[in-house]
Amino acid sequence: MTDIEAELREQFTEAFGDAEFPVTSQMDLVPALPNGPGTTFSAGDRTLSAMELASKLGGHQEFPYEDIESLVDDVIAGLKAEDVI
Repeated sequence: MTDIEAELREQFTEAFGDAEFPVTSQMDLVPALPNGPGTTFSAGDRTLSAMELASKLGGHQEFPYEDIESLVDDVIAGLKAEDVI
């Protein structure tokens, strides 16, 4: 695992940790975000907004998610597949 991946994994876990599971869509995650859709995540020289995440990950997520770990795993895998990290 790279440092960037580890940093993002930690930030996603913290940001999405207050979501009510199961999560059935991206919209279920918005209320959990500290700044709603304006929330940003930064690691290394990369900054991603929650909106950017939503647009890049639409095809990589398998809703519903029963727990934070499987959600964050798919977010990281999707970012890798899209060559974002």
